Order: sequence, then structure tokens, then C-alpha cells
Amino acid sequence: MKILLFGKDGQVGWELQRSLAALGDVVALDFDSAGLCGDFTRPDGLAQTIRTVKPHVIVNAAAHTAVDKAESEPELARTLNAVSPGVLAEEAERLGAWLVHYSTDYVFDGTGQRPWVETDTPSPINVYGQTKLEGEQLVAARCQRHLIFRTSWVYAARGGNFAKTMLRLAQERERLTVIDDQIGAPTGADLLADATAHALRQVQNQPEAAGLYHLVASGETTWHGYAKCVIEHARRSPVASTIRATTVDPVPTTAFPTPARRPLNSRMATDRLRTVFSLTLPPWQKGVERMLAEIL
Repeated sequence: MKILLFGKDGQVGWELQRSLAALGDVVALDFDSAGLCGDFTRPDGLAQTIRTVKPHVIVNAAAHTAVDKAESEPELARTLNAVSPGVLAEEAERLGAWLVHYSTDYVFDGTGQRPWVETDTPSPINVYGQTKLEGEQLVAARCQRHLIFRTSWVYAARGGNFAKTMLRLAQERERLTVIDDQIGAPTGADLLADATAHALRQVQNQPEAAGLYHLVASGETTWHGYAKCVIEHARRSPVASTIRATTVDPVPTTAFPTPARRPLNSRMATDRLRTVFSLTLPPWQKGVERMLAEIL
């Protein structure tokens, strides 16, 4: 099986290079790759890449993920998150290939208390969410053999993430203030990559499993709870002596105004994914602790 991966140098893309290698030959590209176009500002170039490679599977781990920046550059965000994925879908359909695409809890408005399910009506409250929703819709409409995975609060040992920011601040300050009214599940890029490979393996013999799935670690927390978990782990690690922070105070979202509104409820139900693909999704704490063990 030949697999074409876009966004290879991102957090999820990096892990996908590992997980997809067990399925076949992976051609991995990023926006500045030489030879073949992986630049999502050039939809025509992406189409030509797919026609040249002729993959059996296309995996799109590329996106405009700068949520606040998207507010000031909506057309660029739309090109990266919607127009180009739509082109991937057209080309995948022409080849009879599978297309894997990643989306976000930001397609919802964040109201309510229960976890979002795949059949809930999306209502994004910022440009990022709007463009990701349009991308989902184009993929689903243009490519029959698609897997769309909505996820949230993604992190990895590679690159920057919330946990690394909290560790740095805890080494610089005695008191931290962290948002306590947004609820979700921190989800590791490695979990996303492994679940993707598992699902791709299964749909080769189960094409009716195509569709939209929520894919997040189990359990839930707030950014405040996430920060406390990180700092408590650091206090038991070799860097314990460098941690200055003695208090982590909860504050509402309104304490940190941002250009883009954030959803308060990012809970997502994963029943469909677990049932169709027989997956057991680990508690969010397990993945975070594993990541911390790697970086500390």
C-alpha cells in the first residue's frame, strides 16, 4: 500500500510517519518539501502531487492551527483548512483512494455540559472552527472513502505545547493563573497516529466504516487541572528543585481575552470510534505522564 502523508513535520504528522510505516510505503511531505508539492497554499500543486504519486491512502495532517491568527487572515485559514482538503478529496475520489482528515472540537460552540456526539449540529464561534467545519464538509461530500477524526487539546513531546509552557512558567514564577472553565481531554499525537493506523488497517476490509469519528483520550479536565497534573509530576521528577510555583490559581476564560472566542465545553463522546474499531482509549493522564517522562 502506498500512503501519501501531508504535514509530516507537525506534531501529528511526525507520529504518523512512525505509525503508518507498518502499513506500507509512506511518502511524507511538508509545505516546503522539495520535488513534490506539499504546500497547502497551492491547491493545484497538491492535485499534481497526488496524480504523480497515485497513493492508495492520503493522510492530511496539515492545517492552519493558529486559532487567534486565523481571525485576521480568514482567507488563508480557509485555503489551508477547507479549499485544499477539498482538492485532496476530489483527487482521492478520482483514484479510489482513502482520505484521512483531522478536525476539531472547535466546530461546536462549546455550550452545554454533555460530550458532543458526531450527529450534533456544528456551530463554530471563530474563524478557525468555521474553516475546519467547511473542510470536513468538503471532504465528506467529495470523497466516499474518508475518515474524519475530530480531536481536541493535542500535544506531543516534539514541539511546543501547553505542558512545556506550564513547566517554563512554573520555573519562573511562584504563582500561576490558569483557565478553569474550559473542559476537554488532552490528547497525545501518538494516540491519534496509532488509532489512525489501526482504523486504516480495518477499513481496507470494512469500507462501510468510512465516516466521521470523535477521537480523544478518555476522561476530562480543565486547563487548570491539566496544569496541576503537569506541575505535580514535575515535582516528582529530576527537575523538582527548579519548580518555583507554589500555587496554581483557577481563573475564568474572561481573565485572558483573545482575538478568537474559545468553546467552554470541548468534551467529545468516542462511543462510535470505540465500537466500530474496537479501540480502548486510555485516560488523558496516562498520555500526559508518558510525554512528561520523555521531556523531563
